[in-house]
Amino acid sequence: MKWMIVSDSSCEIRTLEGTVPGVQFAIVPFKIIIDGREYVDLPALDVPDMIRAMTDYKGVSTSACPSPEEWAAYYRKADCVIALTISSNLSGSYNSAMAARDMVLEESPEKKIFVLDTLSDSGALADAAGLANRMIGEGASFEEICEAITAYNDAGHIMFALSSFENLAKNGRVNRVVGFIADRLHMRVLGRRTPDGRIDFFYKTRGEGRVLNRILEEMERTGFDGTRSVMISHCMNPEGAGRLRDSICARWSNARVSVVHCAGLCSFYAQEKGIIITY
Repeated sequence: MKWMIVSDSSCEIRTLEGTVPGVQFAIVPFKIIIDGREYVDLPALDVPDMIRAMTDYKGVSTSACPSPEEWAAYYRKADCVIALTISSNLSGSYNSAMAARDMVLEESPEKKIFVLDTLSDSGALADAAGLANRMIGEGASFEEICEAITAYNDAGHIMFALSSFENLAKNGRVNRVVGFIADRLHMRVLGRRTPDGRIDFFYKTRGEGRVLNRILEEMERTGFDGTRSVMISHCMNPEGAGRLRDSICARWSNARVSVVHCAGLCSFYAQEKGIIITY
């Protein structure tokens, strides 16, 4: 039996370590459009170059989600498919993935295709992909895997530590007035996901140290005990991500923390110095 684990490019990872026999992993890319130029969110993307172009351009830059046909092309490659998307309340990626599911099942009703709306971003998709891969290797059924990754995802958390809100505001992801004020006051703002997969900005301050400390407090408040993996993704901020990793490991000695660079889409919205943490 052939398996396909396919994610949109908001997952940050570009390869899935330890892929078991019979499993393929693929990325369906977002596109970022800046001053008429399209940046495709694949491994070859030069993220710093994209950030520079975005900073220099005074107009509105946009992002475009993968098309149904892009999803469908990967669905057709396997008997069982696990598809993972960014929150449906932040993007149309989930709707495209579901449209592709309907299209491919009409062609091949015997296939099994599950689409998970993570209501999240970044490491949430990477974790779901890793869990699905491990369970396939253990011989779990399609239905067991779908149930397990849904439950694991529902118990997860995500936070966004941002210093710029220009693209979020311009693209309607946050209130324009809130974004404008935060930018002008040079605030660091901490956001978390709401139950329906939107972004709730709940803490603002000046100085990265304070916002990193508040992340630790929020992790403790939400019951983090070191047993779930932690992914820290950053946009051109290795120092801040490293400080956060070290602080987490100092507080929870059993924590498994990975640090990665934000890929294209997450860099587009987190912008320079932004940090995303999932656990």
